[in-house]
Formats: sequence, structure tokens, C-alpha cells
Amino acid sequence: MSAETLTWLNQNTLIGFTGKRGTAWHYRASQQGDEPNHYPGPIPVDDVKRRLFHWEPIEGTIETTYLTGDGVTRLTDPDRKAIIRPDTGSVLGVFKQGFRIHEYKRWLVDHIETILDDELSIGSAGLLKGGAVAWVQVEVPETCTTPEGIAFRPFLSAATSLDGSLSSTYQTGAQLIVCDNTLSAALATSNAKRVKIKHSRRSLDHVVDVRDALGIIHQIADAFAAEVQRLCQIDVSRKDWSAFLDKHTPVPAEHGRKRTLAENKRRALHQLWTFDERVRPWQGTAFGVVQAVNTFTHHEQTVRGAARAERNMHRMVTGGVDDLDLGTLQTLEAVLQRPLLSKTT
Repeated sequence: MSAETLTWLNQNTLIGFTGKRGTAWHYRASQQGDEPNHYPGPIPVDDVKRRLFHWEPIEGTIETTYLTGDGVTRLTDPDRKAIIRPDTGSVLGVFKQGFRIHEYKRWLVDHIETILDDELSIGSAGLLKGGAVAWVQVEVPETCTTPEGIAFRPFLSAATSLDGSLSSTYQTGAQLIVCDNTLSAALATSNAKRVKIKHSRRSLDHVVDVRDALGIIHQIADAFAAEVQRLCQIDVSRKDWSAFLDKHTPVPAEHGRKRTLAENKRRALHQLWTFDERVRPWQGTAFGVVQAVNTFTHHEQTVRGAARAERNMHRMVTGGVDDLDLGTLQTLEAVLQRPLLSKTT
């Protein structure tokens, strides 16, 4: 079971546009608390502030005490500070004095609120790791559907942390409705963009970069749909699929744990490719290969040391989705012995 309990996910994440994409995988009506966390339409900005970001992190001193012959001695570390969540008293991180807090309301709501209109709204938001990590995702209100039957929602996510695990990061991408996967917008266009701002003294110098990144979400839909169409037109035979598995997940000759893990992974991927509705409609195409690996990684692969929701979100905002999908196509290129990646990537 993940580090984030189902109760936490149902009370500390907000999911919008469920009338378009259905409920999240973690949805449990009995664990919603006083208010449901699912919204048929967009999530109101005021609800994000009130329900998730109603508290402001504060800085505290780092002190230690020890016994000496003269009694108890107390020392304060002048070079470090603690970041504290005041409503719970939790210490979210300990840093050098140069660390700058990026307040959630300012960096995740106020910055993106400038682009919200009838065509862009908040589609999801949440807290993870006890409030040490947070994100807000902006989406278009209508689901886009390609001629190949692939329904997706282009988005821009904004995420940051109070434990040092994330810089403030603004990242474009596309979310597939059939499987709640995140696919890389970098597959489609060089307009795909990621902006990362460190928690440093010069943080505010980079706010203009954020505004530039926010302005490109409208450019993602058409380019992503065109790239999906291109990948759906590239045939992948049974022999090609088998060769792809051999390169993507080779089976060690020696018997043991590594061989068992590889065999289990190959079996799960083949199950997705052959039978699963999240992949099977595009079986026999390059897009189907990308979708199989992406779906396995998001929903089937064993997750250790973090919640699946946290791991998926972290992958999205740090560029891990780009690495995942582009790596899949690079492997498939080697199998088919033909270029697959868009020149703009």
C-alpha cells in the first residue's frame, strides 16, 4: 500500500471535470469527509485556496540540547532553519538559510490564475507527503478526441515543494481519458516546455519565465493530436512487439529474482498489449507500444518508497514522462530500424 492513504487522497486532492473523464482511481465516497473532492466541472480557485492552501508555511530555528556537567545546554544552529506547517506542527524540511519558501497560494494559484478564462480552468490540485508537496493542474474544459479514437486533455501543471524534493516546476503534457495516463507533450512539438525555478534568493527573477510557459497550453492540443495520428500509422507486427520486449525488458539467463521480475514485467506488458482496453485498440501500432509501456509504468509497476499518486505526479513535473515516452520510441526505433521521433523533439 502506498504511503498516502486512501483517506488522505480523498480529502487532500481535488479532481475536476469528472463529468468528462470519470472519477479518479482512488475515489472512495465513504472517505470523502465533509465535502466531496470530485467536481463535475472545473474546480473553483477559491476552493483550492480554502480546502488545500489555507495555511502558510513558517520558518523555525534549529535547536539542540545536551547535558553537561553544568546542566542542560541549548544551542541554536545559525546556518539552518526548519520549514513548518503551522496547523499540524509538522516539520516539512530543514535547509540552509538561503532556501526560499515558494508559498503554494502564490506560486501555484496566483501565477496560473492570470491565464484562467472560459477556455482554461483548474482540473486537479492536491497535497502529498503531509503537505510537503503540492500541485495545481490547468486544463481545457473540453476533451479532445483524435480520429483514431484517442481522447485526451492537454494540460499545464504547476508543482512545488517545501521539503526540497521539487523546484517550482511548470510543465505541459496530455492526459489520456481511457487510462488516466500522462503522456509527454514533447512527443509532439518543440513548443512543449518545462520551467524549473529553484528555491533560491533569486527566485522572483524568473517569474517572467513562468508566464511564458503558461502561454503555450493552447498550442499543445493540435500538435499532440497530429503526432498521435502519425504514431498510429506506424505498423508494429507481432514479431516487432516480441523484439521490442527483448530490448525493453531482457530476461537474464540466470535463474533468480531478477529473472522473475523481468518475466513478470514482460507478462504484464503483453497482457496490456493483447487484452487491456487501455492499450488493445491501438495494438499493432507505434502508439500502442508507447501506451503499453506508459500504462504499465503509471498503473501496474511496483512502487516503493512513495505513493503511486506522488510518483506519477513527480514523474510528470520533473520530465520523467518525457524520458519514459521518448525512451520507448528510441527502443522501438532500434527494432523497426526506421526513425520514429518527431524532428522537433
